[in-house]
Amino acid sequence: MVLTTPILFAFLAFAPPSATNPQAHPAETPIELGYRQMYDLEFDAARQTFAAYKSQNPDDPVGPVSMAAAYLFAEFDRLRILQSAFFVHDENFRGEHSPLGPSQGMRAAFDREIDLAQRIASRRLASNPRDTNALFASVLALGLSSDYAGLIEKRDLAALSAMKQSRQLSEKLLSIDPHYYDAYIAGGVENYILSQKGLALRWLLRLGGAETDKAEGLRRVKLTAEKGHYLKPFARLLVAVAALRDGDIATAKNILGDLSQQFPHNRLYSEELSRLR
Repeated sequence: MVLTTPILFAFLAFAPPSATNPQAHPAETPIELGYRQMYDLEFDAARQTFAAYKSQNPDDPVGPVSMAAAYLFAEFDRLRILQSAFFVHDENFRGEHSPLGPSQGMRAAFDREIDLAQRIASRRLASNPRDTNALFASVLALGLSSDYAGLIEKRDLAALSAMKQSRQLSEKLLSIDPHYYDAYIAGGVENYILSQKGLALRWLLRLGGAETDKAEGLRRVKLTAEKGHYLKPFARLLVAVAALRDGDIATAKNILGDLSQQFPHNRLYSEELSRLR
């Protein structure tokens, strides 16, 4: 693959504790519950939770962008794109890795939610350019769009363009609130993923405004992994992937073991942990 695609900016990683019983998390917000359900591969439940939130909060773009994430991650799971082996071994991105094709119905639903989130966010930003909630929804929408283009459609240039826009918006958000730790992952993924390319390609990417610093990428991803909220679990997975690439099996096993306990229904973590053992 010419440009290894962004490893799912979105994303997707709210950091609630384990168990899937909502009674075990009495202080959980609906959005937190929906993301926990999604990370635990309970996609129908997550969509129901997000749908209820959307109906009660029609002016919050986080509702529809979260619904888009639930659609996209269900498709990733169906196509088995989330296997970390794809991220560790670049050759697994080449050719057909699944006999299944993308679902057009899912794509239509995904596009509808992304469009709604962007329209709501744009309207809110027009009245308040410092609206961090709207900025984050825009960052997430671009990241999810990048993931669909790169990981499902294999349209690397489209994925790169959306990835760069997501990072640029995240920098605007962080200039307003440097403690919005979920936003660090956008620039972290761009830097880390593109740092894996050859020297000549990295030079061309930098000419086009992309960022390709591996150390900086890991620093940003780790900030989200340590202090993030919605994206914390996914950032932790990315740290595990980076550890695997660097041969640090012990760190990867520790992270995957924790994630497996936190999300017991998500077979990705247990499968990868078993593979490492």
